[in-house]
Amino acid sequence: MKEMMRDTLLQVRGVSHAYGKHRVLSDVTFGVHRGQVVGIIGENGSGKSTLLKIIVGWLRPDRGEVVTEGRMGYCPQDLLLYERLTVGEHIRLFAAAYGINGKNPSPAEDLLGVFQFQQCEGKRVSELSGGMQQRLNLSLAVLHSPHLLILDEPCSGLDYGSYRRFWQYAQEAREAGRSLLIVSHLAYERSQFDVLYTIEDGSLQCA
Repeated sequence: MKEMMRDTLLQVRGVSHAYGKHRVLSDVTFGVHRGQVVGIIGENGSGKSTLLKIIVGWLRPDRGEVVTEGRMGYCPQDLLLYERLTVGEHIRLFAAAYGINGKNPSPAEDLLGVFQFQQCEGKRVSELSGGMQQRLNLSLAVLHSPHLLILDEPCSGLDYGSYRRFWQYAQEAREAGRSLLIVSHLAYERSQFDVLYTIEDGSLQCA
């Protein structure tokens, strides 16, 4: 693995990928530095889903490389939740997986406040609204305070209050030196991004 710049948390270098004869990514190169909020916007079929899978290690590129530094968190668009478990059980399960049980103050307790889960800690996922499920999905991705948080359509299904809390969290994370990479088909809050790219036909350009 090549050495990264000290303040670079993600470096994508010359990544290309094809499914058979159909090329979906062409020489994609960009970086995410410490304390940045970076966005990639593109229509369905533009290549952004394939790029995400390569960044998080679910797919190997045909050419190029992805180098990361520090803890990574990933919040996919599809919910990774268990319908029969409660909100509290999800948080405790993921806290144990991350190895953060017993820390004081508890990151799990902090999240219950930030994303306002106190009133539904004992509810099963099957009893939650779609927006609340999306908030829980996001909460589990940030539970271990990742240095780099990668988000796929993070605001899909959020109500306005949750949407504002998300951007508040993004600002606090940036001030703490953490970074976010947000991939979406739209960018409503362009002023919140330090760098914004568009992806079209597998090619990345500055917006």
